[in-house]
Amino acid sequence: MKVLKFGGTSVGNAERLKRVSTLLPKNEPCILVLSAMSGATDWLIEITELAQNKKMVDAIEKGKQLKDKHIKTANELFETKMYRKRGEEFVANIFHRIISKLVDSFDSDDSKGIVAMGEQLSVGLFHMLLTEQGKRATYLPALEYMRIDRESEPDLFYIEQNINRLLHSNPFSTIYVTEGFICRNAQGKIDNLGRGGSDYSAAIIGNVVNATEVQIWTDIDGVHNNDPRYVDNTTPLRSLSYDEAAELAYFGAKILHPQTIHPCRMKGIPVLLKNTLNPQDEGTLLTEKVRAKGIKAVAAKDGITAINIRSSRMLLAYGFLKRVFEVFDTYKTPVDMITTSEVSVSLTIDNNTHLNEIIQSISWFAQVEVERNQTIICVVGDFLATHKGYAARVLDCLREVPIRMISYGGSHNNITLLVDSHYKVQALSMLQHLFISNPIRPIANSIEV
Repeated sequence: MKVLKFGGTSVGNAERLKRVSTLLPKNEPCILVLSAMSGATDWLIEITELAQNKKMVDAIEKGKQLKDKHIKTANELFETKMYRKRGEEFVANIFHRIISKLVDSFDSDDSKGIVAMGEQLSVGLFHMLLTEQGKRATYLPALEYMRIDRESEPDLFYIEQNINRLLHSNPFSTIYVTEGFICRNAQGKIDNLGRGGSDYSAAIIGNVVNATEVQIWTDIDGVHNNDPRYVDNTTPLRSLSYDEAAELAYFGAKILHPQTIHPCRMKGIPVLLKNTLNPQDEGTLLTEKVRAKGIKAVAAKDGITAINIRSSRMLLAYGFLKRVFEVFDTYKTPVDMITTSEVSVSLTIDNNTHLNEIIQSISWFAQVEVERNQTIICVVGDFLATHKGYAARVLDCLREVPIRMISYGGSHNNITLLVDSHYKVQALSMLQHLFISNPIRPIANSIEV
């Protein structure tokens, strides 16, 4: 069984939903994981924010506009009058539930339930399309099997037991359609897996059903060796290892949710990244195998804050780093990069929610300096110490860019640099020039070694 995830742009209108229905495996059962239609999640979040701010008239009007968009999609999606009517009734029923939540003593607990309806809309309409086409399709409600625990981690045992129960109760189906992103939490309330969480949903499902492959369908031809939004002449990578892909995803590559890799790596399930708008392209295949030495790709992560912690008492001070990291642990704030010297520690975070509290806590035992508007540049490849010259080539390429921090050696897969965000595009362009003028073969079309 394969698991295929289609993102918001892939299901963004009736034409694209029809296209998705032509991309399904012919001789193998599959589970389809769908996002909400492009823009729908943002729209629903805005509706809940308006409601929280007591702007109920505006929230209801916004809901009616989103309803009209989905009604239009239903009318364009189906071939028969009967299914067009069913589609309209389905959309109307979902929005009746949304409006009811808004006007009947709305509170913050209702927000995630309303946002979850974006996925329910796209999945409901697509399931009807498959039924109209005469395909043996079954709807698997994500809220009946997808659950996270108290630490917001997927409860794999619960998920496996319940999704297999649903699959076994519909043994004659060949296509199973379900929502990405949404889940229930440990208290049984509607929750979600965070932005881009549909990728994560697909990976979790792939893990628990022992899928032969997980496919992530987006609107770009796989992972590129640089960010095509800022750099010209980027090229798609045809293969990456799990570790290389995870580094790129964590440090800014938008094509893949950072947590997608782990559930598939646990069971050695290949992940194939494909383009819904160009399905003939072979995409990028992620597996355990490390392929081709050298520099392969670059990613950039914005919104980084650098924190420099200085203490004259740090030299050889037992427990100093432990004390520093206990502060970040207390406020559940992950650290991206870290460098140390005799008297200081520099580190970066991408979540400033508790920044003031962190500064105040550390100030009791050290001096703290903060630099905002920083960008992490992550250069990914095979950087084993025995592979000479690759790190030097990266640093020499960026000699005109002021580098705030360098992290190298903690992983065989990356060199990580911190620069002021003002220099981000310049750094990405210089690294792309390195790919073109001094290629370490093969960069895009890798050969297993």
